[in-house]
Amino acid sequence: MQLYYAPTSPFVRKVMVCAHLLGVAGSIEQLAAAAHPVKRDKRIGSFNPLAQVPSAQIEDGAPLYDSRVICEYLDTTHRGGLFPAAGPARWQALTRQALGDGLLNAAVLTRYERVARPPELHWQPWEDGQLEKVRDALAEMERQAAALAVEGCAIGEITFGCALGYLDFRFPELDWRGAHPQLAAWFARFDAQPAMAATRPHD
Repeated sequence: MQLYYAPTSPFVRKVMVCAHLLGVAGSIEQLAAAAHPVKRDKRIGSFNPLAQVPSAQIEDGAPLYDSRVICEYLDTTHRGGLFPAAGPARWQALTRQALGDGLLNAAVLTRYERVARPPELHWQPWEDGQLEKVRDALAEMERQAAALAVEGCAIGEITFGCALGYLDFRFPELDWRGAHPQLAAWFARFDAQPAMAATRPHD
């Protein structure tokens, strides 16, 4: 598999955490990419019309995007169990993935508002609204924290872990741990895994 890759992207990190947990990270060729909401990277755009990362090309040449599709492809191909096959466990894992992805979407949009939009066009109510989503998502994750797994985790926990790691990376001023002690305790254990250590974001 070839993967358009950016070391700062939490969605790329989701894919690579899954790959490490499945033992296939070494087989993924990482292609440099510079995804941006305004200055679209033509290297990605020629392959994925959305010009977003992660985007992958599998062995038969077929494209895959976004992180949800690529992660499930890896899990299905390598029979990993990160996506429960059926029943309540599957819907719980997918709903947690949606919650974590939603937090990340709001956080990334806030990041774009701060660094991609010209300062004179900054819209504070937009940023406030996105950060309210982040806070509400954290509150729900705190309510679920006691039931979250470390060993034998599913895609929901992986997405939660990448979301919290992104907040540490880009929004340390939020100090999310202070109001979410159970979530912080879970994340301390989850973040210590080799798959998380190997995929830490960096500029």
